[in-house]
Amino acid sequence: MSDTNQWDEDQPYAAPILYYTDAVIDHFTNPRNVGELEPEETSGFATVGDPGCGDEMRLWISVRAGRIARIAFKSYGCPGAISTSSMLTVLAEGKTVEDAGQISDDDVVAALGGIPENKKHCSLLGVQALQAALEDFARRAVTSQSQDQQVTTSR
Repeated sequence: MSDTNQWDEDQPYAAPILYYTDAVIDHFTNPRNVGELEPEETSGFATVGDPGCGDEMRLWISVRAGRIARIAFKSYGCPGAISTSSMLTVLAEGKTVEDAGQISDDDVVAALGGIPENKKHCSLLGVQALQAALEDFARRAVTSQSQDQQVTTSR
């Protein structure tokens, strides 16, 4: 730059350039399953975050007949965090609880056709949220069974 207020076109751009696939851009600009589930519909819930970059995700699941019938999320973060969260919900919806628990961050990245190397940590956010929501679902199921047994034995 020759003047602090003017751009010198002869100088190369020095900042890193991030390349996102069409799928990443699509899931960022049109995220799937955004929102919340009603409390009576929620079978599992989780909030996870990455303090290193400030990304945060909240995830709700509704399990019916052993499958994720509905899934919703709210995410605060960069295009990588939002697009990977969106893709995670697409991959998990309709799967059995067991199969959904096997989804990895590599599965999410592959489904998006890749993401920049320095954004791969974003794919962990959704997977961690899903794992935590599935753990919450399991806790709720145990609590519900325990309460049902108490009602049955008290009759």
